[in-house]
Amino acid sequence: MEKLKTIFLGTPDFALPSLEMLFNHPLIDLKYVITMPDRKSGRGQQLHSPPVALYAKENKISLIQTDCINQEKEILQKFLEEKIDLAIVLAFSQFLSEEFLNIPKLGCFNIHTSLLPKYRGAAPIQYALLNGDHMTGVSIFKIVKKMDAGEVALLQSVSIAENETFAELYSKLKFQSALSLNTFIRQIHDGNLKLRPQDETSVSFAPTLKKEDGFIDFKNHSQTKIINKVRALIPWPGCYFFINEHRYKLLEIEPHNKNLDPGNIYTDMGELLIGCADNKSLRLKSLQREGKNITSDLLLINAFKSRNESLKINPERNPP
Repeated sequence: MEKLKTIFLGTPDFALPSLEMLFNHPLIDLKYVITMPDRKSGRGQQLHSPPVALYAKENKISLIQTDCINQEKEILQKFLEEKIDLAIVLAFSQFLSEEFLNIPKLGCFNIHTSLLPKYRGAAPIQYALLNGDHMTGVSIFKIVKKMDAGEVALLQSVSIAENETFAELYSKLKFQSALSLNTFIRQIHDGNLKLRPQDETSVSFAPTLKKEDGFIDFKNHSQTKIINKVRALIPWPGCYFFINEHRYKLLEIEPHNKNLDPGNIYTDMGELLIGCADNKSLRLKSLQREGKNITSDLLLINAFKSRNESLKINPERNPP
């Protein structure tokens, strides 16, 4: 059975189950892995390799690390000479040129964590949670010049639990991506792949999130909207608000049955409650003042009491 000569392009840990599946797949000859260069990170600014690069090195897969594969003309020529069959892209931050897209005989395909054409863009997992969706999924589509707009080869749905967080859904979709890719590989190898165009009348977008997207406006956001923001935006970009002009990260919340005016704060039995736009309330269970340690609402209340200082939320303050 002839194997497909394949290139894999990806960078973070999210790509590892799919990369491992390709490396061990009986129908795949994994010729190259392309990823980003090593970067300095952490307090000591030590040089660290991307997770995909580490896997390739450990398994002696030919590795290419570059900031722009499109400019690596000698490498692209080598791909042509080797008659590459297929390129698989997952969590790779570079746009691919038409020159690159035309190299693999069967095409370049991207794995995207939404049910396209819904949530084209960089943050589909977060937007599914922000909008309170009950269903998302994995799409595998043929890459074209327009972002996430190519013909779809495979769609597989994944349910979202009521209180599921970004970390939980991220992990679920990470492994579902590998399962979907396995199905796709068998279809394309056997010549059974069917491509269908996306419905351009149903397109929505999930653009890159910014730090200010995490600002919690208790006066104008409902209880449900705030819960969904916390589910979606931790760890990045995080959720924050202001107490007495100090910025606090909001780490853990839970709905409460007390009715409060929007933005009003209430303390009861060591619980810190705040009213939302719909007059429902939330308990702020775990918080972190900027530059300080994580604290519970009980410890925070006691700290303010010891200083004879009142707690005041500043929900109308614009994010910096």
